[in-house]
Formats: sequence, C-alpha cells, structure tokens
Amino acid sequence: MQIGPEDNRASLRHRWGVPLGVATGVAAVSVAAVAVFGGVGDAKPQVAGPAGNPTGTAATPSASAARGSGSGGADPEPSSADAASAADAFTITSGTTTPIDAGTIAKILASCLGSDASRFHAVIGVRAPIVSKDWDGVVIAVNSAGQYVQCEAKGDKGNSPDSPPTFINDRLWGTGRMIEYFDSVREPDGKGQYLMMGAGHYTSEVAKITISYGDNPKQYPAVMAGGAFAYAAALSPDTPPGPHYAGPSPYVHAYNASGKEIYNQKKDPQFADQQ
Repeated sequence: MQIGPEDNRASLRHRWGVPLGVATGVAAVSVAAVAVFGGVGDAKPQVAGPAGNPTGTAATPSASAARGSGSGGADPEPSSADAASAADAFTITSGTTTPIDAGTIAKILASCLGSDASRFHAVIGVRAPIVSKDWDGVVIAVNSAGQYVQCEAKGDKGNSPDSPPTFINDRLWGTGRMIEYFDSVREPDGKGQYLMMGAGHYTSEVAKITISYGDNPKQYPAVMAGGAFAYAAALSPDTPPGPHYAGPSPYVHAYNASGKEIYNQKKDPQFADQQ
C-alpha cells in the first residue's frame, strides 16, 4: 500500500512486491512520521548504537490451536486457519544491528539528500543483520528545525523513498502522540530470508523502545538516539513462502523510565482495524 498526504494511517500487513508507504507517489515501504522532539537540537548526534542480541532462542510464532482427534484417533484434515498459520510461521534469526562509521554515513547522506545533506546531522546509522537487493542499513538524520529524514543504505549509497525526504515528519502518529512512524521496508535477501527494517520518532515520555513481530510476544530492542529509533531484523519463513507472502507485521512497544509499557502498537486503536 501507499501513504500519501491525505492518509493518516498505514496497513500493518505489508506486501513484499511493493514496498509499503510512499510519499507523493514514490513507492517505498512505510508507516510514517515525526514532529519536533523536545531537545532534539541539543541531542548529541550518536551515530550508532547496536540494537544488541536478544536473550533466549530465536522468535517463533505462537503455536496454532491443536487439532482435535476424530473418530478412530485419526486427525481431521487441517482447517484453512491451520494452513494459514503454517504458511505464516517464521523465525527471527537476528535482531542485531552494527554501527556505520561516520565517513560512510556522510557519503550515504550526500547521495540521499544531495545539496541538502549539509543541513542535517546523523543521529543513527546502522547496518542490518542481512543484505537485501536494495538495502543493508539505515541512517536517520535531523536538522536544526527538528525535522528528520530517513535514508535507506546500500554500501556507501543512500536513498529516500519520500519526496521531499522530510515528508515523514508529522505523517503518522500513534494514539497518544508518543510514537511517530517513519518508513519501514521489507525485501528478500535472495537466500531464503527477508530483511525487515524501520524507524520512527519518540517523545520525551519514552525511555525504551522494542519491536515484536506478528503474534510472537518476544521483543527486540531498537536503536535509539536523538529522538529517533530504528530497527532491523532477519526473518526466515518456516515454510517456503508463496509469491504473495505477506509475512508478520512489526509492532512498536514503548516504555517509560520506570519500565512500564506506555505504548503498544498492537493494542493501538489507530491500527486495530488493520490487524
């Protein structure tokens, strides 16, 4: 699907062939937006912060309901719900990002923003755990007015699906106006896995952001700096996906300094009819 200026929310079920979200007709996966974050102009521009390895085993979806036994002890044929659950089964093989060095970030911003690059300073720059055809990382930068841009990266090149790149600002707030959504992208890596990557903005109430996928409750830490967050993960379908594999949706969770969850995208009425 696409997000244009007239849209105020995005589908949580993304299609692989056409990236999600879009600005003014430019297709690229998305769930969008940002507003000025208090103190962003004073935030130290941390160029990267590793998302860290989640503890425990790789994420797997919650088990589908067990099928009852028929007469004679034989199991009945799988229901369509069982088949759909099996088709959507997945494993997050990695949720770890690695920093991009400052020199490469400068090149990414220059190719992404052109002459406007000098007006922005990077707050996040990370590589994803796997490489897809078009992407291997993301850079988030902000200007003196508190406007963010998101540049998807491949090597030392960058691009923004939005026109202008600041189109993500104020495009999509979650309920409660604590979390804003920038672009999210998903693409196969050609080796049986999918790269999932996204970013957004958080306000001062938020001290920690994590990401869960689909129906699995396991949460993976996002990189946070300068009022922005970013995440990237490698996803492996548990069964060979079909040509229109939708995959699981990522969900943002936000916590305050006391560790209390203050926002859960999965419970957000803004997206309830999209799940």
